[in-house]
Amino acid sequence: MDKGSAFSTNIIGAGEVGSAVSVDMVKNDVHKTNSYYWDTFGNDFLGAIVLPFYGSFISEEKCQLFGDVSGKKMLEIGCGNGQSLQYHGERQASELWAVDISEQQIEKAAKHLKVCGLSAKLICSPMEEECGIPTDYFDFVYSIYAIGWTTDLEGTFRRIASYLKQDGVFIFSWSHPIHKCVVMENDMLAFKKCYFDESWYSVSLEKGELALADRKLSTYVNALAKAGFVIEEMIEESDEDIMQSRNDNSDFAKKAKMLPVTFVVKARKL
Repeated sequence: MDKGSAFSTNIIGAGEVGSAVSVDMVKNDVHKTNSYYWDTFGNDFLGAIVLPFYGSFISEEKCQLFGDVSGKKMLEIGCGNGQSLQYHGERQASELWAVDISEQQIEKAAKHLKVCGLSAKLICSPMEEECGIPTDYFDFVYSIYAIGWTTDLEGTFRRIASYLKQDGVFIFSWSHPIHKCVVMENDMLAFKKCYFDESWYSVSLEKGELALADRKLSTYVNALAKAGFVIEEMIEESDEDIMQSRNDNSDFAKKAKMLPVTFVVKARKL
């Protein structure tokens, strides 16, 4: 994982609340703001979280949520630079598909996969919208730190369910909502944002601007249930081995030892 990953996990949390401005959620405006950011500064400033990591301190190598993907059809929601697609391609997945809102990210993914000797069907589109992805087709749909960008969580989960075969698996990770409310102050945790506040806000960063909303865990769980999923596993504890190997003494790492900063869900389509 690149050196910006821990920062990218933290930058959209409570540490930015002081510079956040509440905004009305207008889908097209949110798409325009966020796609422009990822077209221009996203990778340079936020970095990328890619498999085998689900977040700063959780890994597929330890959790084994996918298992053997050889011969499986895989769809990624929010593919970024294509490294997670590479991870599955090198493990003999039979088909690689992906959607991303950013044209520049799609181009980066295509170039990266070509260098790796892999091919994928890449589609530039918001995850909420119809974009020609086949239904009842995939063994796995997954999203590594991208699902939280959706403007319509329930609609997105319904679409994802439609893409999967019966008994297909959906795996996704995102910033834990508790992490996004709490900051470290003098080696103590302090709430800076109400956990129940799911309103949209705009954050002005060093370069560019992002539009986000922080959802409760129950919002994700209930949306999955409404879309016809059953949760098989949820992971929210940081991996102590990863933390020790990095010898990270940042406030973010200290925080990760006391509360979850990432959560990962594995759900199956009924």
